[in-house]
Amino acid sequence: MRPTDLSAYNNQPYHPGGSVFKRVLWYYINNLIFNTGLFPFNWLKVSLLKLFGGKIGFNVTIKPRVNIKYPWLLTISNNTWIGENVWIDNLVMVTIGSNVCISQGAFLQTGSHNYKKTTFDLITGNIVLEDGVWIGCAAIINHSVIMASHSVLTSGSVATKSTEPYFVYQGNPAVKIRPRVIE
Repeated sequence: MRPTDLSAYNNQPYHPGGSVFKRVLWYYINNLIFNTGLFPFNWLKVSLLKLFGGKIGFNVTIKPRVNIKYPWLLTISNNTWIGENVWIDNLVMVTIGSNVCISQGAFLQTGSHNYKKTTFDLITGNIVLEDGVWIGCAAIINHSVIMASHSVLTSGSVATKSTEPYFVYQGNPAVKIRPRVIE
């Protein structure tokens, strides 16, 4: 067996887009406006996301202490809520549909590492939350997952695979537990 050698890690193939200036400027705006409770003004957050290249629909609510890695890799459709302490770690594209609720403390992670390689290579994959999805508080969605239309990921659960529409998923890893019936 060979040991992991992080000195050989090379992140060069990955590039998030945007100039160095844009990424640095976003870092400070994200920490000063989004990732604090000092600016509860939703219109300001939506405007800044759009200014930095995010595609943001109508009636989008972004609560305090939300951390967004790169707004130019983010699409949010209409009537969507993003709760307190949500972390959208979008190294690659995250697409959020209409009428989606992402509850407090949820984590969307588009990246991981290949633990089978000594160089611990970066692995990335898009995340898609289709219309009507509900992500429970403190739930985690891993890279390359599609949460199908109106599916639910319950609180504290971990989605490692894509879901089917109109089903509730629970656990770590999340498994389908019952249909979602909307009255």
